Amino acid sequence: MKLIGIDSSGLVASVAIVEDDILIAEYTVENKKTHSTTLMPMLDEIIKMSETDLKEVGAIAVAAGPGSFTGLRIGSATAKGLAYSLNIPIIPVPTLAALAYNIQFFDGIICPIMDARREQVYNGIYTFADSEFREIKVQRAMALEELIDELNVEFIGQSVVFLGDGVPVYKKNIEERLKLKHFYAPANISKQRAGSVAVLGKMYYNRDIIETAESHEPVYLRLSQAERERREKEQADK
Repeated sequence: MKLIGIDSSGLVASVAIVEDDILIAEYTVENKKTHSTTLMPMLDEIIKMSETDLKEVGAIAVAAGPGSFTGLRIGSATAKGLAYSLNIPIIPVPTLAALAYNIQFFDGIICPIMDARREQVYNGIYTFADSEFREIKVQRAMALEELIDELNVEFIGQSVVFLGDGVPVYKKNIEERLKLKHFYAPANISKQRAGSVAVLGKMYYNRDIIETAESHEPVYLRLSQAERERREKEQADK
């Protein structure tokens, strides 16, 4: 079965086509253009270049969140449109799990971090123990200092690899506070890749973790800035 993978949850826009154990095509771009202007042309290009018949696509795997509110909405709308028109399911893949899946067979703690602003990060903790991808801490929004303290206390003696767009933002803080041996992922696997979304999505599909186009919604983990400001204003007006 062919799967289309989509990730527009962060700075990167990425699309991919996977069939069984083969990555047929992947197109990843990080630039200043909005995902709304790049995502569909990128998808059209890999479909054309790989000569993929959309009738052969069995599901759409999408990075479902957390991440950029706008980016998640664009990815979700793209996935919903495709799934609805093709009458196929959507596979909601946690953004941080897909990001962590870039780092396979690392003998230690995989720690993706995305910049969530306000000195916070979106984070989850994962391992590839015994060649099996495992979630140790579910994805959450938390203060970077809280994450570093958690790593120092709960994972003594282990090595940590960091990846994600939060690394360049908070690398100095990590260097100053983290006591564990740690590394940073190289550029080719440090950001979101739709290939990882699709491959991990296949695992979710086999576990029957799927949604309809009508029921799928992004996972934000917290309120948007506009919603936070509205609630703060409402509280102030009381």
